[in-house]
Amino acid sequence: MKIEVWSDVVCPWCYIGKGRLDRALREFEHAAEVEITWRSYQLNPDMPTGQAVPTLDYLAGRFGPQAKAMVSRVADLAMAEGLAFDYDTSLAVNTLDAHRALHLAADLGLADAAQERLFRAHFAEGADLSDPDTLATLLGQVGVPADRVQTVLAGAQYADEVRADIDQANAFGAGGVPFFVIDRRYGISGAQPVETFLHALRTAHADQHTAG
Repeated sequence: MKIEVWSDVVCPWCYIGKGRLDRALREFEHAAEVEITWRSYQLNPDMPTGQAVPTLDYLAGRFGPQAKAMVSRVADLAMAEGLAFDYDTSLAVNTLDAHRALHLAADLGLADAAQERLFRAHFAEGADLSDPDTLATLLGQVGVPADRVQTVLAGAQYADEVRADIDQANAFGAGGVPFFVIDRRYGISGAQPVETFLHALRTAHADQHTAG
């Protein structure tokens, strides 16, 4: 069974959705048969490259005075999921380079650990995920050679793969992320409850068994 996950590392619902999917997989009887592939998506593709803006300032510019109340609600929900969100330190950035580095991690079999590390760095540690040195350091902590990250980010490697992922999400009609696709047959939009993921996993597995 293959699960593809379209996500952005600055997307709070993507981080929450990953945690819920992880919990569903711990309850799923056939989790050993599941392969997860992370796909790129950019929430803010027009964000200038090489520029980091406090997330609260960025959101206030988009949503006005209600932005602080919005993030407070999301942070409370994340806390209930066991995730620490610190919006006072988080930075809004263009995530193209982060996604390119994540494609490298995926090629090395380290996709899940790399995703988790960048999520935590953005939401809990105030890391600038547009900075090549920061990305190299963070991914080095989960086994991706820092020098290879630097080499990738110094050029244009994996840019086409990032764009292809985004194009595929658009072709599927994904209006945002997180977006989960099981066996290219079942789509789950948003950070759904654990029970919804578990039901989808069991349904997909039963359909596979019936087809077999």
